[in-house]
Formats: sequence, C-alpha cells, structure tokens
Amino acid sequence: MLRKVLSPSECAKCKFCCSHRRASLWETPRFDLTLLEKLKRKYPFAKFKVYGDYATMDLSGRYKTDDPEEEALCWFNEGKGCILGEDKFFECAIWPLSLMQKGSQLVIALAPNCKALSSKREEMQKLVDEELGEKMFVHAEKFPLSVKDYREDYYILKVKEAY
Repeated sequence: MLRKVLSPSECAKCKFCCSHRRASLWETPRFDLTLLEKLKRKYPFAKFKVYGDYATMDLSGRYKTDDPEEEALCWFNEGKGCILGEDKFFECAIWPLSLMQKGSQLVIALAPNCKALSSKREEMQKLVDEELGEKMFVHAEKFPLSVKDYREDYYILKVKEAY
C-alpha cells in the first residue's frame, strides 16, 4: 500500500517493521479467530496468543536473551520479506502508519521509528490525504481490533472526530 513512498527494496533492507522488541509487542497485528485458524493450518510453525475474540503472534519463544532491546523477527518473515501474500495483516501493510484512538477521535498516526521515512513525512501526508486515509478509516470501522491506543510519540496525519 505504501509503494508510492517506500520502495520494496528500501523496506527489505531494513526489516525493522517485521521485528519486535519486548517493549513494542503492543504493535504486533491483531486478527480475528477465523484468520487464526487459517494461519495455523497454513503455517504450523508459527505461534499465537488468543485474547478473547482476537489473536496475535506469540514471539516470546523467538528471543534468545533477556535483553529488552533484542529484536525478534516475525514468524512470517524468513529474511527475504513477508511470506503471507494475500493473508498479510492490514496493520503490516500500512506500517509505519497506525490506526489509533485518541479520546473520541480515530487518528491515522505515523510511527516515529521508521528510518526510511525520516525525510518523507510530507509524502506520507499526501498519501494519507489523497488515497489511503479513507480506506484506513473504513477498515477501522469493519475491524476495530486494528485500532490501538494513541501514543504521544506518534505524529498524527489525519483525524476522524467522534469515533
């Protein structure tokens, strides 16, 4: 979805969005239990955690040390990019953008730690304003699990009132 701003080769070199420190596990994608069953059948090596009516990846077994800054690569990235294809999580497809709730507002926010975008904030703003913003808001209405709580270090690009 972000190819107009970030090339696949830029992303492939970095892989930052495909790995998580323990402190950033809140960013792992959330998905419904129907998709969970499909993923378990297709990718029996992957581990998941279920929280009531949604699931997320369980990366705890991927860490090799107790260092909170250690990165654990996503189950679905084998070093060459995502293997999920059509099953790729929406949250992964839009990262470093995030759907977040800030009070009664639904916001589209830009993660502060995407190195490839440090000089492309204006391009991301244009992409959200002209193409991606409304698609993201529609997705949030259909899949509220994808909406995370707002974090102050994220840069707000678009706001929808009275969420």
